[in-house]
Amino acid sequence: MALSKRRLQFLDQLVDMYQQSRLPVHYEALAKVLGVSKWTAYDMLKAIEKAGFVTRSYETNPNVTGRSQVVFTPTEKAAALLGKEAKLDQDGEPEKTQVSLQFIRDMLSGFKDASAQELISKLLIEIPEKGSNFEICGYISGILIIYTRQLDRRMNALIRKLVQETDGHQPRLLIFIGTVAGTVIQMMSKDVGQDLMVLVGSYANRIQALSQAEQTVLADFILEALA
Repeated sequence: MALSKRRLQFLDQLVDMYQQSRLPVHYEALAKVLGVSKWTAYDMLKAIEKAGFVTRSYETNPNVTGRSQVVFTPTEKAAALLGKEAKLDQDGEPEKTQVSLQFIRDMLSGFKDASAQELISKLLIEIPEKGSNFEICGYISGILIIYTRQLDRRMNALIRKLVQETDGHQPRLLIFIGTVAGTVIQMMSKDVGQDLMVLVGSYANRIQALSQAEQTVLADFILEALA
């Protein structure tokens, strides 16, 4: 299905915004950039979605407790149409992702010298400063790994087995965070638990926004940390 010039304008801007943040785009943010009403942007994206150029998902609204918001992610079909395959399917910056993961490894290795609460608080402070979607996913994963290390060996082994036997890197990441969050939620302090649950709520959308290479690196890191 061919897109009108107007719809191509909306799609092109959406792809540019996605490439800059590597995060799904809220229709209101798109509306502000294009100088239209949020409802115009929403209706336009719904039409573009029907043509297969974007996908719709839901994430936690950071401004309203208990509410979700609709966000949109461009598909490979959109990249092909606009000639932006290289940017949209970019594997990220390998050196930067490894630096981020190495910092989390160092934090985890110091677990014996610091309490879990101290490490988690430090990671939560670091997260807002991270511009990369990959880094945020890595930090959230690191927090949950710290909690798994307070579980008994049998539970740790079960979690690792479940993650390891799940096919596909994206499903592995989703299984990991869902299983661990459900297991350790009772162990969290009220303040930390609320902060973390907001992050966990957006994790699925963030994972979908990662490139395949980034998903692979993160899934391998989690299995390594659970060993």
